[in-house]
Amino acid sequence: MIKVAVKILPRPEVLDTQGRAVSEILNKQGHELHQCQVGRYVVLEMEESSKEEALKKANAMAEKVLHNPLIEVFEAEVL
Repeated sequence: MIKVAVKILPRPEVLDTQGRAVSEILNKQGHELHQCQVGRYVVLEMEESSKEEALKKANAMAEKVLHNPLIEVFEAEVL
């Protein structure tokens, strides 16, 4: 089994209301932050023959299903 993690975050130019809310709460509690982003972390477990093939497949899944290209960006990495 090969595990691939896909990190999905809002595009920098898109208003991240959840990230802004978390940032405000943390700043009010004394934790100084410049910015906070809230996204998703998806772990895919696959039975591919190589890490390269698993990463290629995960990128295809992320492109077509896991993220919205208009408002999100993603990164995939083999765990």
